[in-house]
Amino acid sequence: MGTGRRTKRLLWRWRANRLRRRADVLEAWLVLAVWTLIAVGGTLAGVLTARAADDVFAQQRAERTPVRAVLLTDAPRADVESYRALVQVRWTSAGGSTHTGRTLVDGGRKAGSTVVLWTNTQGNLTTRPPSRTDAAIEAGFLGAASALAVTGVAFGAGGAARLWLDRRRIDEWGKEWDLVGPQWGHKTG
Repeated sequence: MGTGRRTKRLLWRWRANRLRRRADVLEAWLVLAVWTLIAVGGTLAGVLTARAADDVFAQQRAERTPVRAVLLTDAPRADVESYRALVQVRWTSAGGSTHTGRTLVDGGRKAGSTVVLWTNTQGNLTTRPPSRTDAAIEAGFLGAASALAVTGVAFGAGGAARLWLDRRRIDEWGKEWDLVGPQWGHKTG
């Protein structure tokens, strides 16, 4: 079998053909557009989202600093090993001002013991920034999720458009049969 035949079969919707309908050509372009959008749009969305997330995580690492804080109250002890209690703490910011606040610490800690907390540029308590490895993993997952979202929307929209084209073709076939069917009816009975 020659390669010319295969090419003709693959691209039959674009070739000149008396049996080709406008809906066939439209569907061919629609499929091409959907797959292009999936390939290019999904990749672009994934890369841009991953970069944006990585930039946010890098900014968090740059803005947040660790400080030593002193517990002002005892943390209640619990039977569960992973128990954390909300206690009052005091810390000194990089600017030299003293702050107090509440944070979660491991259960069973006594007043006067020290813990390491994270503060933002204003000296307020905040969460620990993600490490470079954790940030890269999370940015990768966010990028993959956005790529899948774009892919799903494009695939769904393409499927809905093809369904509309199929219904339109069926309606056209019905109208044509209404015109031609009565002429054939007396010959088949």
